[in-house]
Amino acid sequence: MTAVRLAELVAILALGQDNAFGQPIGSQLRSCVLATELAERMGLTADDRDTVYWVSLLRYLGCTGHAFEVAAVFGDDIETRSRTVVKDLSDPREVLREIVFHAGDGASGPQRVKDVLAMLAGGRAYMEMNFQTGCEVGDSLAERLSMSDDVRASLRDTFERWNGNGLPRGVKGTDIPLPMRIVHVTHDMEAISRLQGIDRALAFAGARSGKAYDPLVAEAFLAHGRSILERLDDVDPWEAALALESSPHRTVSGDVLDEAMRVAADFVDLKNPGSAGHSRAVADLALRAAKQLGMSEEEQRNIARAGWLHDLGITAVPTSILVKTGPLTRSELDRYELHPMLTEQMLRRSDALRELVPTAGCHHECLDGSGYPKGLTAGALPRAARVVAAADVYQLAVDKGTENPDVRLRDHATAGRLDAQIVEAVLVAAGHGGRATRQTYPAGLTVREVEVLVLAARGHTVKQIAAQLFISAKTADRHIQNIYTKIGVSTRGAAALFAMENDLLA
Repeated sequence: MTAVRLAELVAILALGQDNAFGQPIGSQLRSCVLATELAERMGLTADDRDTVYWVSLLRYLGCTGHAFEVAAVFGDDIETRSRTVVKDLSDPREVLREIVFHAGDGASGPQRVKDVLAMLAGGRAYMEMNFQTGCEVGDSLAERLSMSDDVRASLRDTFERWNGNGLPRGVKGTDIPLPMRIVHVTHDMEAISRLQGIDRALAFAGARSGKAYDPLVAEAFLAHGRSILERLDDVDPWEAALALESSPHRTVSGDVLDEAMRVAADFVDLKNPGSAGHSRAVADLALRAAKQLGMSEEEQRNIARAGWLHDLGITAVPTSILVKTGPLTRSELDRYELHPMLTEQMLRRSDALRELVPTAGCHHECLDGSGYPKGLTAGALPRAARVVAAADVYQLAVDKGTENPDVRLRDHATAGRLDAQIVEAVLVAAGHGGRATRQTYPAGLTVREVEVLVLAARGHTVKQIAAQLFISAKTADRHIQNIYTKIGVSTRGAAALFAMENDLLA
């Protein structure tokens, strides 16, 4: 793999956003086509159309950063987002209905009443925090993808609205960059037209003009939306979206490509605080094991890349399932076990990334056929896939706080599920002496602040952090505020991303 179009990687991230919102694969790509073509009909310059293009693909890049918080209140975060994707959350009536009917979903009667009352009392602050998280995380990831200042400025206003009723900052009117004002309309219209028909989309555009939407953009959609949407039904969203990227196409290779893949890894892993940094850890461990096994440099690099991307499909699994402490029900397990297949479906859309499929898509397969989703056996599993599978089993045990993860991994080899030689290479690569003490930490963090940050990134509350570190809740909260100040964020999701980027969770 010499080079990859950046648009292909970003389009795969868009597919991950579709999964996170419970939308059909390709929905965000359809929205990208609608937005870019509408921008052209409106007479925007080539540079502005280019900004619209990238903004429409990346609009919900930060969505996994607050999936845990959404699930904590509403249960299934994917169902919640799917239910609200066509709603105007700048309308207090829509928000009130969502709280009354869905806060505390899955909780007992008395607990659900408490959850509803708590949301009625603090719902706006909760929404501000969530949307601020989405904006901070999305901006950090977009910066790492070397997106322009114009793209990043637009993404900061992902949840704002024309009338100023959006969040988290209440930006309104033309203070919202035009590319995002276009995407506000086209994203909603793609979803409404797909779910309820083009006529309903046109009606919503008219009704929301001057409220949620810029009147000029709404007017342009009313004039041109039908013809663009009708054509969308006859095209492959993947091909259509990639065809709209301006020339020359941006490509990435070598270390720059690796960093772009780490962005994808972090985007996925932010969904579950208990697995923060999981994909990075799997990639690093698998790479070191491949070196132990004497594999070629090309094999080593592809193994690391497969490690970063192996869990792309996990965005389709509700966070409530990922964080569940007890055994999963059969239906929950069925949903979880689909994620390797989704990873494969996403990667094989790209000609360049397709070569990673046999490795990334088989990380839960076993030599004896007891794995999933395909039940492959030894003869169908290449060596690289066996390396990533063993590294994944080991790291999952570490993520869950399993005692003696080395014993657990060897048990898999003894039972014939994992390759014994590769298991030993993974264990040598992992070591068991603990993490070496570092002399300095990024942003001037102290050792104690790093301990607090790691626990916060993994979803622990202030009280839980205090109990685990034997400090008062007040002291723990002071550490958190100091950490936020030092690293320049204001939300748990953004702090977790900082910890992942700086390898503090290993």
